[in-house]
Amino acid sequence: MAKPRSYKLLCPIARALDRIGDRWTLLILRDLHAGPARFGELQKGLTGIAANLLTERLGKLVDDGLVSKGEGGHGTVVYELTPLGEKTGNVIFDLAILGGAFKPDVEPVAPGNLRTVATTLGAAAKRVATPQMDFQAVLMVDGEAICLSVKTGIVSSLYRTCADPDLVLTTSYHDLLALSEGELAPDVFAQERSRLEVMTPGKEQEFLALMEAIVRLLDT
Repeated sequence: MAKPRSYKLLCPIARALDRIGDRWTLLILRDLHAGPARFGELQKGLTGIAANLLTERLGKLVDDGLVSKGEGGHGTVVYELTPLGEKTGNVIFDLAILGGAFKPDVEPVAPGNLRTVATTLGAAAKRVATPQMDFQAVLMVDGEAICLSVKTGIVSSLYRTCADPDLVLTTSYHDLLALSEGELAPDVFAQERSRLEVMTPGKEQEFLALMEAIVRLLDT
């Protein structure tokens, strides 16, 4: 493994960048904010990263105490964020806000990574959820699931399905991205670009209020 480069400065920002400033590192952390993942799952979502480079980046994140490496069952290894790694959530969300100011690549090398959606959705929800909100929703995006849980203001957004959700929203990655970037009006999204199935009547109002607040936040 190559010796990690360092700014060798006292500045705390430089010290943080020594740990998370390498190419791919923030994207690895981004995906782990959506829940624990195996090596192959991470590599699949990070189109273009070589296996040896992912191994190197994960090893450094483990050494720096940002990620832990554990047993995932059946002899597999699972990576997940440590409490220190969880503290990168605000940085990653603020980068998502900044990134929304730029047009996406006209020829992306891969379709959208749903772990990105789960991470951004969860970080935004944590900023706007109210203590009165109490629901569990499944977002089915192009056939894959995100579990969004809001319990008395405590939020989790994970790349998996939920047991006994209060509602299920079905949509596409393209339309969800257009909504989050202000290119699709919320009423058009609700009426034409998504389908909402409600299992617990009344919870859809809380969910829609949260989604509207998230869209306003992302559009700032």
